[in-house]
Amino acid sequence: MRPAMVAAAPLALMERLSTIEGRLRPSERKVAELVLRDPAATMGMGMAGLAATVGVSEPTVMRFCNALGFDGFQTFKFALAQALAIGIPVTHSAIQLDDTVEAMAMKIFDHTVSSLDRARRALDTRAVASAVDVLLDARDLLFVGLGASGIIAQDALQQAVLFGVPCAAPIDLHQQFMTASMSGPGTVIVAISNTGRSTSVLDIAAQGKHRGATLIGIAGGPSPLIDHADVGLILRTFEDTDVYTPTVSRLAGLVLIDVLATAVAVQRGRDHLERLGEMKQALSSFRGSAARDRRRTRSAARDGHGSGRP
Repeated sequence: MRPAMVAAAPLALMERLSTIEGRLRPSERKVAELVLRDPAATMGMGMAGLAATVGVSEPTVMRFCNALGFDGFQTFKFALAQALAIGIPVTHSAIQLDDTVEAMAMKIFDHTVSSLDRARRALDTRAVASAVDVLLDARDLLFVGLGASGIIAQDALQQAVLFGVPCAAPIDLHQQFMTASMSGPGTVIVAISNTGRSTSVLDIAAQGKHRGATLIGIAGGPSPLIDHADVGLILRTFEDTDVYTPTVSRLAGLVLIDVLATAVAVQRGRDHLERLGEMKQALSSFRGSAARDRRRTRSAARDGHGSGRP
């Protein structure tokens, strides 16, 4: 296989194009803008048609292909066809000011689904298995994160019964640092940061490791957090955290927490699973009884008001 074909990983094509767009010549950028805006229409064009549509020369189109790492226009179109078949993410930048609500909804759903699919395809399941082993040996767990990553930490706290050991996820930054300072061997700190460069999260993680805790890092790519972690988990999503709230990375993080919690619960064995089942049944009954109590309270209040009782 030629090097140009190796460079044409389907899902990486649009990401690579978005990355280099700012480094292209103005004429080449016109080609890039059309491909990003309407990749399906681009697939139906030859080189001459594409050049005429954006108002550039055919050599400009060839230079555009070369800048992406392809040895020709047909090689580029082959990679584009692969990306279309798999599902190209619709980036938030593709949302236009005159888009209808329906169009925005479809674009955002498409973007989210494609981004989660990317995270799934790129996930290192061996690293996930290593993280599960670490969690199984934990005496207690501390989940830390800020902003949207803090939401993932709070969701992990909701899964505490699945992990089977005491869990903490303080919202306050100082509380996170103090809890990490009181950790030790047997504590597992799960630090979450999409950029992997949040100074506060790195400081908290370093404090925990200094006290002997084991660190699991969750980030969107290679980063200081992953470098410092005993087990690093990378969730690659199509995210622009410099402009947009990192919604998609948050959703991917929530899914990863589900994976970790479920795997830990299953590997804790039949007794643990049976206790979880009993808890779920008891919770269902509790919800029903609580709902009945609320209905009775409302009914009593109405009756009391209607009869003139205090």
